[in-house]
Amino acid sequence: MKKLKSVLLGSAASLVLVAGVSQAEIRIGIDPAPYLPFSAESASGQLEGWEIQIADAICAAMNEDCVWVKTAWDGLIPALTSNKIDAIINSMSITEERMKTIDFSNKYYNTPAVIVAPKDSNISADAASTDGMYIGVQVATTHANYVEAHMGSATIKSYQNFDEHNQDLFSGRIDAVVGDSMAMQPFLESTEGQCCEIKGDLHDVAIFGPGVGVGLRKGSDLKAKINAAIDQIRADGTFDRISKPFFNFDIYGG
Repeated sequence: MKKLKSVLLGSAASLVLVAGVSQAEIRIGIDPAPYLPFSAESASGQLEGWEIQIADAICAAMNEDCVWVKTAWDGLIPALTSNKIDAIINSMSITEERMKTIDFSNKYYNTPAVIVAPKDSNISADAASTDGMYIGVQVATTHANYVEAHMGSATIKSYQNFDEHNQDLFSGRIDAVVGDSMAMQPFLESTEGQCCEIKGDLHDVAIFGPGVGVGLRKGSDLKAKINAAIDQIRADGTFDRISKPFFNFDIYGG
């Protein structure tokens, strides 16, 4: 079975290819910042989580060797378009705006966006409830786009990674966070997260798109192979086997 390897090829400031990485390998970009339960970096530097296992299964189904390229979130699309990586598997939503620059595989999961705030807060999914509030979002995400489009009377605070805005929410430095419903669960189940709760689901197909797909360069011949691999792991039970320990619902979505 083909396996994904993990190497650090660059930083937020720049990407530098290292010796020993074969161009025959498919280079998959990911931000190593924690985004549980989808992905995280262990103390030894190994990537783990549901999305890591799904990527491993996709590579196995294609019978391809793959290598992770750890890259800051806002550097992933530039790395793809400049041919420093071949694909992005990092909970990237398929949106019309992103498809102006890159292409996507078919979706491999879909979960709703939510707004999370302290339990005693009157904030809700109604945009008017956020007037004058400080709303945290991860930079360069569909969640940031949603807040900009629908919550214009709020002050938007952007963060490089998910954990940073959760910490500011717990500390009272912001009033709410907009993020993925599943990615928010580990925080809400933590001791710190007991402060807060989901106040409502957020919907806008034009902004959030049909789900999460593998980001690819325009015209990439990997698209057909990855779509076939996603179909295969769903049909042969691999997708469900990987997902069952993580989720008690269908993460693939309707």
